[in-house]
Amino acid sequence: MPKSSFVDFKAVKAAIHMEQVLQHYGLSDQFKKSGDSLSGPCPIHKGSNPTQFRVSISKNIWNCFSECKHGGNVLDFIARMENVSIHAAALKAIEWFQLDPEAMSANSDENGEHPSEAPKNSTAPRPKPAFKPAPENNTPNKPLQFRLDKLDREHPYLKERGLTLETIIDFGVGYCGKGMMAERIAIPIHNPEGGVVAYAGRWPGEPAEDTPKYKLPQGFRKSLEVFNLDRAFKESADKPLVIVEGFFDCMILHQHGCKKVVALMGSSMSPAQEELIRQHTSASGHIIVMLDEDEAGQEAREEIAGRLAKFAFVKVYIFNKTSTRPEDLSAEEVQALIGGAL
Repeated sequence: MPKSSFVDFKAVKAAIHMEQVLQHYGLSDQFKKSGDSLSGPCPIHKGSNPTQFRVSISKNIWNCFSECKHGGNVLDFIARMENVSIHAAALKAIEWFQLDPEAMSANSDENGEHPSEAPKNSTAPRPKPAFKPAPENNTPNKPLQFRLDKLDREHPYLKERGLTLETIIDFGVGYCGKGMMAERIAIPIHNPEGGVVAYAGRWPGEPAEDTPKYKLPQGFRKSLEVFNLDRAFKESADKPLVIVEGFFDCMILHQHGCKKVVALMGSSMSPAQEELIRQHTSASGHIIVMLDEDEAGQEAREEIAGRLAKFAFVKVYIFNKTSTRPEDLSAEEVQALIGGAL
């Protein structure tokens, strides 16, 4: 945290991006990318409409077209999410994204908006803030010291999604009656060593307007984990690794006999997730990228496949119909897919 109470807001805003902030809050999987924009439900008023909140990537600004009817920059967003002042939001951003406090201008004015000006007769440009680029926070997620017990394994929603009791028990999922994931389907997320680092909470059904579909613990960095990785790579190296987006895609394919399947928990792949997959893939390994057949999945799959192709043989699976997800495949189709990849 900076020793001085003066903060160069302009420098802070230039050092971080809305994508990083959304990732910090565990919200990346709720947003779809289209060109220069990110669209999703508003995290501020806890909306559920997938188009009510938009981010301009190039301008680094956001806007809520629903209840908030407001927009702004990254610091405005943090301030509203945390219900704090802009100054407090800037201090949080400095801490979260490991910005260099010593590089902040001690000569900033009270609001921190303007760096010291050059002499009036000087034609030299003003020096730019000496902030270091915001690095990705790769501090490992710590294993939890507790487990959610007394989960309802026979909740109707689990059967609606096609899960058998065997799969439900195998993945440790269930309806949580109280606690951090109250009234949600709790899904444990493991690190590569098998330790539970978080629970994802899925609302059972379509949530109300002000209720997010998924809930992740604050501070949990989803970008550092790959769902089911700890078990998938215990399978034979001869089998193809199937990469999907969602938890239920992964569980259903596993149920259909595709045990070597992992989920990115969204339609994007972070550098940390790419590295995890690389570490657990042999030079002769096969990878099948199978994202949802929607706009976000179509845009992401080629980019993800291109990155993975640097160290493995990669195939992209394309569904015949739009809006199709991996969990929509039958057991026979999954087995044919696995056999055809070998």
